[in-house]
Amino acid sequence: MDRPWEADPSAGLKRRLGKSALELGDTNATAGSPDIWELENGDIAVIGRDLTEAYADRLPEGVGIVHDERLVVIPRNMLIAAKPDIPDA
Repeated sequence: MDRPWEADPSAGLKRRLGKSALELGDTNATAGSPDIWELENGDIAVIGRDLTEAYADRLPEGVGIVHDERLVVIPRNMLIAAKPDIPDA
């Protein structure tokens, strides 16, 4: 099945959106911390806890996760801190 959008694995990390988990007090280490990054091609990479299995049986109607996707969770304060870095359009 062809999809209108595909992730480009060759795109590099361009800049962090918001603050690091360490700055926000969401971790006490630098390895294994949630994060949000803009890629060189404008796509967004999210590093978070993989909760795909935990949510698989309770997704809303019309929401699905296919074999090459994961549902990840990041702290709310991390997304709020990234808001100024995310364009409106």
